[in-house]
Amino acid sequence: MEKVKIFDSTLRDGEQTPGARLNREEKLKIARQLARLNVDIIEAGFPVSSPGELKAVQAIAREVKGPVIAALARTIREDIDAAWEAVKYAERPRIHTFLGSSEIHMKYKLRKDPEVLLNMGVEAVKYAKRYTSDVQYSLEDATRSDEDYMCRVIEAVIAAGATTINIPDTVGYAVPEQFSRLITNILNRVPNIDKATLSVHCHDDLGLAVANSLAAVQCGARQVECNINGIGERAGNASLEEIVVALLIRRDYFDKYKTDINYREIYKTSRLVSSLTGIPIPVNKAVIGINAFAHSSGIHQDGVLKEKSTYEIINAELIGGKAAQMVLTARSGRHAVKHELQEMGFTLCGDEFEEFYQSFLELADKKKEVFREDLEALMADRLAYTAPTFVLDYLQTVSGTKSIPSAVVRLNKNGETFVATDCGAGPIDAAYNAIDKITGLNPRLENYNLRGVTEGRKALGEVTIKLTYQDKTILGRGTSTDIIEASVKAYLNGVNKLVLLSGLNGNGNGQKEKGL
Repeated sequence: MEKVKIFDSTLRDGEQTPGARLNREEKLKIARQLARLNVDIIEAGFPVSSPGELKAVQAIAREVKGPVIAALARTIREDIDAAWEAVKYAERPRIHTFLGSSEIHMKYKLRKDPEVLLNMGVEAVKYAKRYTSDVQYSLEDATRSDEDYMCRVIEAVIAAGATTINIPDTVGYAVPEQFSRLITNILNRVPNIDKATLSVHCHDDLGLAVANSLAAVQCGARQVECNINGIGERAGNASLEEIVVALLIRRDYFDKYKTDINYREIYKTSRLVSSLTGIPIPVNKAVIGINAFAHSSGIHQDGVLKEKSTYEIINAELIGGKAAQMVLTARSGRHAVKHELQEMGFTLCGDEFEEFYQSFLELADKKKEVFREDLEALMADRLAYTAPTFVLDYLQTVSGTKSIPSAVVRLNKNGETFVATDCGAGPIDAAYNAIDKITGLNPRLENYNLRGVTEGRKALGEVTIKLTYQDKTILGRGTSTDIIEASVKAYLNGVNKLVLLSGLNGNGNGQKEKGL
């Protein structure tokens, strides 16, 4: 069987999803999980874009072992220098440089002659080779490019030292038959193509990213660029989990190909990325959506109870999930909760489990039944946890049709307690204003999203918000059966991140309480 390398671009192209901003520690958490997933290459970022991005990629290169660590660079020496500065500490560093090859990119964006651009690509590869032997070259907007010109560029950059050639469907324009033909023609027409690995990078504007990627593999591509949960620019990128599971489940069709992915880590990786980016997973998302193994039709339920294969082609346990759910209540003991967590792919021991169990009991006291989605939300809180400067000690809000919405908030900071009251357009706004009084911060609320994690009147609510303060944009997240409390938790989560990132004291006008 021939190996297909999995190139994960979640931390680079995936982070370009609107609203998906990750700080250094969050990037590290995802990178470590990608290493456990056993991807072959992690594209950690675009170092020249900002000093913070460069430091985040450096941290990943230093601390994450196993996968190749790649950094993106334009065909500009400054970019390539920054990329090398970021990845030079990795066990296996890679520089990934790119340049447009389509007429529309060359004419309107780059505004340079095709021959000039060809030479720029060659010189960029030669310059990158001074740093590392592993250099990848991408022809941006390849599927709308002239094939003759592309083949000349590919031949030239391979001669210059490129070891991987990437063919991106940058705007999701291709269809599988066309893309297959393009990959086949490149392999047949470029005389030195055997000296490089052929890679593909597909976007999902027409919903064909996974289909195009799999078609390319059949025609000879041996590296696939993809993202966890299919996140990315515009409609997203090819979904990693869909590609690798399709190659496995349809071994009868893809019998020549294999990956080294640790399938049991897929579910956990998917949830971590969703939690830290603040991008929810659609319930009907293939492979990892919460409905992927759910059956509501009586006919389907009858068939599955008799034989799973009647309506399920994927065993949920393969990806670290579980189709059948154990319903937990406040009377459930530690063993039952720990067993369910293990079935979901999470292992907590000692004090970590005790802390989780207490969170479970608090939730179970508020709800009659605790479902798997509730446990996932509690775990997501832990995975996205930031050591708080401010801890919520007390919250009371007042609202109604004939009253002024107001809130009393009491926060604990390093053993000291601060209290503030304020009013607002509603109880949540009032609580946020009170928190601003205590902390002395006044971040701008850019986005507020509330969703029910489970069903029913006592469903666990999950609030995700986006805050901006000075030059920083962060995500805050909180869960509770009380949506006002969830909203306050999310705001405090964001404020604590801002305090940590900015080195602020967080001392405002809140009154210090004594003797509490």
